[in-house]
Amino acid sequence: MLLGRAMLCIPSTDEEHPVTQTSENVTWLTQEAYNKLKVELEYLTGPARTEIAAKIAAAREEGDLRENGGYHAAKEEQGKQELRVRQLTQLLENAKVGEAPVSADGAVAPGMVVTIAFDGDEDDTMTFLLASREYASADIETYSPQSPLGAGVIGHKVGEDAEYELPNGKKASVTILKAEPYSG
Repeated sequence: MLLGRAMLCIPSTDEEHPVTQTSENVTWLTQEAYNKLKVELEYLTGPARTEIAAKIAAAREEGDLRENGGYHAAKEEQGKQELRVRQLTQLLENAKVGEAPVSADGAVAPGMVVTIAFDGDEDDTMTFLLASREYASADIETYSPQSPLGAGVIGHKVGEDAEYELPNGKKASVTILKAEPYSG
């Protein structure tokens, strides 16, 4: 049985969904989100490890490991699983359960839906959720606070310009048009 990743989201008025917010290296989790992540970690470090070990053992018995696709696939799956275990362990060790403090000065902060204009051109805009990458969903594009764009807009207020570095090393400028708490 595989468990889906626990949903990480941002403070919401919708009490049916777990919420988190990342700020200054602290991830805030609701008790529900914490519990779901804890269950996922327990599964990955228990039954899932046993399952992958059995797959590797079965593939190893098939013979020559250099040309054994099943063995290599199982080992890759094991690597991904162990990475997720490390991510969850770190997240849960550094998480605080409760509600994250809200930005009192109206500045862009994790957990906000931000609308920006590229190079001040209000016809070239983008709206995104500034949140942990684990919350990424099809509903709204999500940028991590640690991403170049996310780090560039944090702390800026509506109407202010922010700058961030593009992958090619050049700088890009955006204007904050709107920033409001995510409401699910």
